[in-house]
Amino acid sequence: MNHQIKIFVMTLALLFAVCAKAEDINSIEVEVNGLVCAFCAQGITSAFSKEPQTHDVLVSLEHRLVAIELKPGTDMANDRVNQVLVDAGYDVVGIERTQRSLAMIRQGMDGESDAMMNHAHEPHHE
Repeated sequence: MNHQIKIFVMTLALLFAVCAKAEDINSIEVEVNGLVCAFCAQGITSAFSKEPQTHDVLVSLEHRLVAIELKPGTDMANDRVNQVLVDAGYDVVGIERTQRSLAMIRQGMDGESDAMMNHAHEPHHE
């Protein structure tokens, strides 16, 4: 019986660890005006990479999006996010906090682009 309890406790611990990992993902998605070139993306990536809370940065010119994935257990105030972008010469339209990783955000944008491409190739009926 004691062995079964240990297995049960270990299973619960593993489940909590897996759930905690998903909840540890903390990203900030920012809609930005003024993104026009790869140099813009490079500058924003560099600016946010200097922030100690930053794990990774994604800049999508097409979607006017800057996404910052934070290191587990850290946070970055909206005022700081706004200031970094304003100092770099961009206008912040909106800030949203999510638990999506940058891979998930990227995948969502790819799916949206695929849907738009498929729609663009559909025959037009009048």
